[in-house]
Amino acid sequence: MRVLVTGGGGFLGGAVCAQLAARGDSVRSFQRRPQPTLEKLGVEQHLGDLRDADAVARAVAGRDAVIHCAALAGTWGPARDYYDINVTGTAHVLAACRSRGVARLVHCSSPSVVHTGGDLEGADESLPYATRFLAPYPHSKALAERLVLGADSARLATVALRPHIVWGPGDPHFVPRLAERARRGRLRRIGSATKRIDTVYVDNAAEAHLLALDRLAPGAPPAGRAYFITQGDPRPVGETIDQLLWAAGTGPVTRELPEWAARPLAAALEYGARTLRTGEPPLTRFLVDQLTTAHWFDITAAGRDLGYVPRVGTDEGLLRLRAASLAVPAERAPTPE
Repeated sequence: MRVLVTGGGGFLGGAVCAQLAARGDSVRSFQRRPQPTLEKLGVEQHLGDLRDADAVARAVAGRDAVIHCAALAGTWGPARDYYDINVTGTAHVLAACRSRGVARLVHCSSPSVVHTGGDLEGADESLPYATRFLAPYPHSKALAERLVLGADSARLATVALRPHIVWGPGDPHFVPRLAERARRGRLRRIGSATKRIDTVYVDNAAEAHLLALDRLAPGAPPAGRAYFITQGDPRPVGETIDQLLWAAGTGPVTRELPEWAARPLAAALEYGARTLRTGEPPLTRFLVDQLTTAHWFDITAAGRDLGYVPRVGTDEGLLRLRAASLAVPAERAPTPE
């Protein structure tokens, strides 16, 4: 199969490229900068920006399918940037698929599109989209997912996957940033940190995208639908963070910020950051929501329609991450951007 992976230079997109290449597909990646790891895999690299419709169309040309992983992530930044990249960029991908005769599009979305700030325990895909968003990222991803699923047709079959907190070896952002803040003594446990959350190991998340690609066709069960993708192993948020820190080679979180104080503090920090234009504050209301509410999901539908099973268990993934982390000398360890 001739597949384009947008965001192939990123963490999850790179894992998708590696799995596609390993099984013999013709893989092309679309990202902003060249990546030596993709070159070693034999991936054809097209450089460009999702906001450039012509560049997207050139990358899509000649492909049988597209796996759309590229996005602007994070919890802080101008709403316009998130809209231009995640919404308009996705519209460019859809338009290119239609004009170039691509039959299948797998879109990487996020569970945050349904999170309203309350507990989600064993939630399934029947949940409606959130109507309240505390950050531009989940809002933009909700708009993009609706575009993708609304575009499902007899000519272009579409599906959206919602992997939750992707982690594993090679992560350049989430776990390294967490570990760096822990080493500097800047991490706090918010309240009791006992609410359970889901995560997903990177290889499992990548495999889910290949499974969706293979089962997607006009009128097939996955067409026009969204699926949660997780480990199926929800754990308390405090335990999850401490386990990831252990895997990164650093200690657990030992200091606590009361939950009653966290939200007004986050609001004040956000106000100060916007007023003084000092960049992302150390705590946001979106982050407080993520750390103080349960958000774990029922993955029955993904198993039934996609054949998804998280093959790498959480404990095995933690061991793999620790082995990879400790193999990198301290002076070469990745630092957060």
